[in-house]
Amino acid sequence: EVQLQASGGGLVQPGGSLRLSCAASGFTFSSYGMTWIRQAPGKGLEGVSTISDGGVNTYYIDSVKGRFTISRDNAKNTVYLQMHSLKPEDTALYYCYWDSGGYWGQGTQVTVSS
Repeated sequence: EVQLQASGGGLVQPGGSLRLSCAASGFTFSSYGMTWIRQAPGKGLEGVSTISDGGVNTYYIDSVKGRFTISRDNAKNTVYLQMHSLKPEDTALYYCYWDSGGYWGQGTQVTVSS
């Protein structure tokens, strides 16, 4: 059974930082790229960042470039999203997404507000 458990969200002031983690199981994690996606209130799903299977190649949407960093630890079957300089528009439910299998798990809420 594929499981993707995101954690690390919370309430943070604008300019603050959070580190999201996603623990994966049920598939050969090290063989696949992974993506963080988010859904803001009243909006659709948005792909935020992707990392290749070995972690060498990364992709970010323009709105988070320079502020977010995606990484992974294949020994721990975990993908991370380090977020700095958070803005109110980053407020969303964040999920990690296994593209090839079409799975995403329970998300973690990030709220940026003063």
